[in-house]
Amino acid sequence: MVEPLHIVVVGGSIGGLTAACLLRDSGHDVLIYERSAVELQQRGAGIGFLPATYRYLKDRAGLDLASVCVQTDFIRYLNGQGDVTYELSHSYLFSSWNTVYSNMLHQFEPEKYVLGHELVDFKNTNTGAQARFANGSIVDADLLIGADGIGSVMRTQLQPSATGQYAGYVAWRGMAPESVMPSEFVERLGDSITYFVYRDSHILVYPIPSSDGDVSAGNRMINFVWYRNYAEGDELNDVLTDRSGNRRDISVPPGHVAVKHVEELRSTAQRVLPEILSSVIQHTPEPFIQVIYDIEVEKMVFGRICLLGDAAFAVRPHAAAGTAKASDDGWALDTAIRENKNLDDALRSWETQQLTVGSRLLARTRRIGSRSQFENNWDPTDPELIFGLHKPGD
Repeated sequence: MVEPLHIVVVGGSIGGLTAACLLRDSGHDVLIYERSAVELQQRGAGIGFLPATYRYLKDRAGLDLASVCVQTDFIRYLNGQGDVTYELSHSYLFSSWNTVYSNMLHQFEPEKYVLGHELVDFKNTNTGAQARFANGSIVDADLLIGADGIGSVMRTQLQPSATGQYAGYVAWRGMAPESVMPSEFVERLGDSITYFVYRDSHILVYPIPSSDGDVSAGNRMINFVWYRNYAEGDELNDVLTDRSGNRRDISVPPGHVAVKHVEELRSTAQRVLPEILSSVIQHTPEPFIQVIYDIEVEKMVFGRICLLGDAAFAVRPHAAAGTAKASDDGWALDTAIRENKNLDDALRSWETQQLTVGSRLLARTRRIGSRSQFENNWDPTDPELIFGLHKPGD
């Protein structure tokens, strides 16, 4: 095993937290620097709760998973009238970003999770790496980990050619409280992930914990993800221009989507979706937008600096594995450092493995997205559509 290291993680989201907790458990001195001045929030957006994501909470923290997620037992497809056209008995776990983040944050020392530090520069040094922040502070490390997300400052500097490639569509997202929806709809949607696929689009809905983490039926939320095509240029620019007239790049958060686009979303839902799914849209207070980008890197290690999670590969959500991939990067990094006596050897081994994981997942999610959004050959019976990180169902 590599001798104990001083490690700095830039970015305190779920991927950065997972890596930090694991490396700390292995005896390293770890600090997280997060640019936000307050603890992170993403308004409870739903996530597929795959094994790589919940592994730390289950195996290391001893958390009862039933307290932080909702289990569904079926995959269902509906037609335009709301009738079930295909059903598969298959269990998934779903949680919310906020629920997972807050529980992971609880596992890390508060004094070592440093808020209000925006990275402005970094470099390798003779003894490791160094990071400089906007407030003027400079920190040295044996290893500098870039976990600063899809808009990564570190990736931009280290690999400027690895820019986001617009996939041709966005994900409209949001959550409707079960308590305000018709009870018969809540009952039908409460035990499954439910799909509706139509020409050049598809929507999926599933139950998740409430904003305060309640997982009891009737108090949860129904999360939707609706993929819709927008042509690059004026059409995309228009939908990404928020209520204040600012053009957003990666997402338009809840409460900021232009009113005309929210109204168009609700109107289109009434016109094209089954009533039960349209109801989710109508009862969602503030829908928001996530732009679908592909980002692929050729390298993840640069001397004593490395990239993980969305700072390396940004993949489409169709495998529900983005958060799992970030967490898996952390698990694999900790394993490589424990199994090698030399840090450089550990980083080389880790990079080779995780480049393969990222590129394969990206290719798979590209194929899935193309089937519904452009090729119109989505097949509910295709096992490749099952969520999973390394492969469907994993």
